[in-house]
Amino acid sequence: MSTTTKPVNQKAWFLVLPVIVCVAFSAILPLMTVVNYSVQDILSPDRRIFVGTEWFTAVMRDQDLHQALWRQIQFSLAVLLVEIPLGIALALSMPAQGWKSSAVLVLVALSLLIPWNVVGTIWQIFGRADIGLLGYYLQQAGFNYSYTGNASHAWWTVLAMDVWHWTPLVALLAFAGLRSIPDAYYQAASIDGASKWAVFRYIQLPKMRGVLMIAVLLRFMDSFMIYTEPFVLTGGGPGSATTFLSQYLTTKAVGQFDVGPAAAFSLIYFFIILLFCFVLYNWMQRLGTSEKEQGNA
Repeated sequence: MSTTTKPVNQKAWFLVLPVIVCVAFSAILPLMTVVNYSVQDILSPDRRIFVGTEWFTAVMRDQDLHQALWRQIQFSLAVLLVEIPLGIALALSMPAQGWKSSAVLVLVALSLLIPWNVVGTIWQIFGRADIGLLGYYLQQAGFNYSYTGNASHAWWTVLAMDVWHWTPLVALLAFAGLRSIPDAYYQAASIDGASKWAVFRYIQLPKMRGVLMIAVLLRFMDSFMIYTEPFVLTGGGPGSATTFLSQYLTTKAVGQFDVGPAAAFSLIYFFIILLFCFVLYNWMQRLGTSEKEQGNA
């Protein structure tokens, strides 16, 4: 028997060269620049002093950073606890087939088409007591609502705004996961006389685990980097009630022009997001593995 050797064409690497160049200019080079700035004290465009880890130490001791980090963690966890169950419930209630399904999909996705700064402007008007429906009816109900003067009101308003804006994304992902489940599973459950909760618990939820993992990671990363919406709505106030990590970083870099500390903090910010995403991903993987083991047992 004769053996043939498959020719190797190294020219195929040229097909991915544009992607490599784009990634280098959009991610790698800016990251290396930030690393460079984080270990230097930039006195002027021509004068720089190497300071090592001094900026990292100073940033980690900043009490404002600690408060912003705690505020950010609370907000991101609240986003996940509200948007994931709400998105699943919305996906379960959506029509599966026909023109109604298409119409509902379009309506659900409308909020995702609105730019972030416009979302902040919409809720800024919506929450005002003089011209906004939300503020007006809350005032008429006897609730002294003011997102500009009350810290807790501002925090809950930002959370409600994020839920309104991004829950449809979770719903669309969950809907796609539901539509990928073969009808044979539902037929077998019907023959066994399974309840709706049993169908959801043992068929729909396990089959949606992949898309839900994507939804959790996307929503966590996006909520942890939120900036435009709360900045437009409250400007980070009242006080620092809605000043999250991204706005704290922007104030450092642009407002105070502390390039060195801002660069050090941006690297810490980056690794915090990576750490939380790693923890969430492994937790959901272990959760899915344990469910499979219980099902096999």
